[in-house]
Amino acid sequence: MSALISQYQNSKPSVINMSKKISIIGGRGFTGQELIKLIESHPEFELAQAFSSSVAGEEIMIDEHKLKKTYASLNENTEFVEEDAIILALPNNKAAKWADKISKQNSQAIILDLSADHRFDGEWHYSVPELTQTIGGNKISNPGCYATAMQLMLAPINKMIDGEVNFFGISGYSGAGATPNDRNDPDKLKNNIIPYSLNNHIHEKEVSFHMQREINFMPHVADFFRGILITGNFSLMSQYSSQEIRNIFDDFYGEHSFIVIKDEFPSISEVINTPNAMIGGFNIDESKKRLSFCCSIDNLLKGAASQAIQNLNNAMNFDEKLGL
Repeated sequence: MSALISQYQNSKPSVINMSKKISIIGGRGFTGQELIKLIESHPEFELAQAFSSSVAGEEIMIDEHKLKKTYASLNENTEFVEEDAIILALPNNKAAKWADKISKQNSQAIILDLSADHRFDGEWHYSVPELTQTIGGNKISNPGCYATAMQLMLAPINKMIDGEVNFFGISGYSGAGATPNDRNDPDKLKNNIIPYSLNNHIHEKEVSFHMQREINFMPHVADFFRGILITGNFSLMSQYSSQEIRNIFDDFYGEHSFIVIKDEFPSISEVINTPNAMIGGFNIDESKKRLSFCCSIDNLLKGAASQAIQNLNNAMNFDEKLGL
């Protein structure tokens, strides 16, 4: 009997792991850490490697738990031949050279760039998931965090607006990155809000380019870690009530569960650690046809990592919400 059992066990078909292998270049940064969490918990994704020049060889820790994996070294000899997708979680002006290298080594792999390096490149598919019909090709440009919130606010009413648009934004200091600088200096931020790049911010250019509308954007950083709140000010071509505007947004985003529309002003505390964008606080000055309202998102998730997972899900024909 034992021989028969042994023969049966040896003849059983082996289970084939069909998970999609995902690597991250820039795994040690704030966004990289969020990506590792999301990939590790995703039912169809497997973390192949997380590359980091600064901590290569160190064990990967997520929420004080070891993953039994170490950060991989990144150099000119690194090969990307087994991955189904590679996410570039790198600063602006650092991603393009790696995208070129990956394309030459593994032309079938999806490359998703979180930096601004390809957001104006027609050969890359720029994708805010809720505003994108399909993912074309295997090169995806993920939108910026502020730019995500601004475009979600603009899209339902873009054709109703008269003239330029003004946006005022406040972000937690994680948006300034992990490398020490004036915008994440605890001493300078204490009990403070710091304005910066009040003209020609890269996300101002990004939204103007993709929404084909002139916008003015005034970013600020405050003394909290994560989250963004954007206030928009719009002049409308016709008169609308607050309820009519609310209805337009409800209809536009009705099938998108990560977009939450509400009458009240959204808050950062409601969206941190979630993949959601919350839009609300619709105020109308009917005499001036002036509309003002707000949007809040988690800059590290909806503004970066969870939006990247949405885009990968779409590109791989999974449900957009899978793993989120």
